[in-house]
Amino acid sequence: MADFATLDELKGRLDWTLDADEERIATSALEDASDLARMHAGRDWPEGNSAPRMVRTLVLKACKRHMNNPSGYTQSRAGDETLGWSDDQGENAGTVYFTKDERDMLAELGGRKRGLWSAEVSAWNSQRRPVTAGLVPVAHPTPDSKLFPLFADEEEPW
Repeated sequence: MADFATLDELKGRLDWTLDADEERIATSALEDASDLARMHAGRDWPEGNSAPRMVRTLVLKACKRHMNNPSGYTQSRAGDETLGWSDDQGENAGTVYFTKDERDMLAELGGRKRGLWSAEVSAWNSQRRPVTAGLVPVAHPTPDSKLFPLFADEEEPW
């Protein structure tokens, strides 16, 4: 599977020149972000360049966020050598990740629509019958049986 962005595109978004070790990390980050983008979108585009441009933009944004802080530090201090991590990011600390808004955008780009849906449900081979308001069929119908009134009469159906 092709990645949605190239190493050169990521280098163009960073403020420094990558050394060999950072290039290795960046290449892995691009692969991970592309895999995550496929998962959140719920589909795979056969060619990396056939995906919408916004997918590439989101992959590059996640990789830049990771390259700026690959260990997931939330606090750093040079004088007493203090480093800190936060549990706010949870399992995403120090990894490539998409924010909730980015995940929602990827899902929409992949064709997933959010919202409430309803579907009509019916039994197999059933047919709709016109029913008078408030009248239901009887359990064991006979040729002369009538519909049974349920919480209704003909003048005041409900």
